Amino acid sequence: MFISNAYAQATPAGGDTGLINILFIVVMFVVMYFLMIRPQMKRQKEAKAMVEAIKVGDEVITAGGLLGKITKAGEQFLSVEIAEGKDGPVEVLMQRAAVQNVLPKGTIKGV
Repeated sequence: MFISNAYAQATPAGGDTGLINILFIVVMFVVMYFLMIRPQMKRQKEAKAMVEAIKVGDEVITAGGLLGKITKAGEQFLSVEIAEGKDGPVEVLMQRAAVQNVLPKGTIKGV
């Protein structure tokens, strides 16, 4: 008496809502690829090329924030001069991957 009848809603004509939803998800993945994944891969490739191109005499900034000049370069490790001591230059041995940036020549004065 007080409760009205409930009727099911009919599906839209054509019934293509499933196809539209799948297409929307595919478009979102494509957008995510071009906005996030592709630029990150490009940065990784540039960083790898920079680390592989390091040679003796380059001035670098390490991931720990040290500035220094490369004195010896091996396949995996670098010897970096970070200061002048009274007994000679102070050098540290570090991994190539720890180099954050290569600076232009002459940036570091006094090393």
